[in-house]
This record gives sequence, C-alpha cells and structure tokens, in this order.
Amino acid sequence: MSSSIGRQSLALVALVVRDYDEAIDFYVRVLGFTLVEDTYLPDQDKRWVVVAPPGASESRLLLARAVGDEQASRVGNQTGGRVFLFLYTDDFWRDYRAYKARGVVFVREPNEQRYGTVAVFADLYGTLWDLVQPRQSQDAAEEG
Repeated sequence: MSSSIGRQSLALVALVVRDYDEAIDFYVRVLGFTLVEDTYLPDQDKRWVVVAPPGASESRLLLARAVGDEQASRVGNQTGGRVFLFLYTDDFWRDYRAYKARGVVFVREPNEQRYGTVAVFADLYGTLWDLVQPRQSQDAAEEG
C-alpha cells in the first residue's frame, strides 16, 4: 500500500425508494433538487436515477428502487430511525419556509446548536434528514 493517498470523494449515496417517479417528484418538485440522470437499463430492468441538491457540485443521490421484500422493508428506514442524510444550506430559513409551504413534514422543529441552525424533516417515505445551516455559513452571511 502506498504511503501517499490521492484525492477521493463520495460521488453517490444510494437511497432505497418504493417508486422512481414518486421519488423523483418529491426530490425535484418538493425539495428543488436537480434531476441529473434518468436512464433505463434494460438488461437489469431498472433505472439509473440521480438527483442533486441545488448548487451541489459533487454530492448526488442515487434513487434505487427496492427489489424484493427485504429491500422494500428498508424503504424509509435505512438507518433504524436515525437521521440518514444531512442537507446543508446557505439560508436555513429560506429553505425551511419553502419546504413547509410545499408540505414537507418536520419532525423536529428548528433549533440553534453550536454548529448551526438545524431541523429534522422526513422525506416521502419517512427517511429522516437534517436541514442544516452551518454556523460558519451563518457568520459569513451576517458579515456580508
């Protein structure tokens, strides 16, 4: 093993969903994500569906349709009820209000933590997300 480590990054996080189209509708229409790719793979009878948060350059979410009972049992609960994904924003209150207006359910209301402003919301299947404006982002906005 080499002693020097090159650059690495997480490109995709797979999120098991019940249905491609309903998941695309939620992530694109409700959360404002961009549909990056939606390609049918006939040899596997599935779609390669990738979405990304607005302004994201590298982080993307692969919407993977559940196949079989075991995968279906994980939809909405991939982490045993813990928050699974953390969506950082440069304007917490803008996004919080927009999501509430579009019917997003917040299971924990906004609060201030030492690291920033945070609230927990559930996606269309119940998967928990943190909406976070990191403290350094807030400090920069206040200075600007």
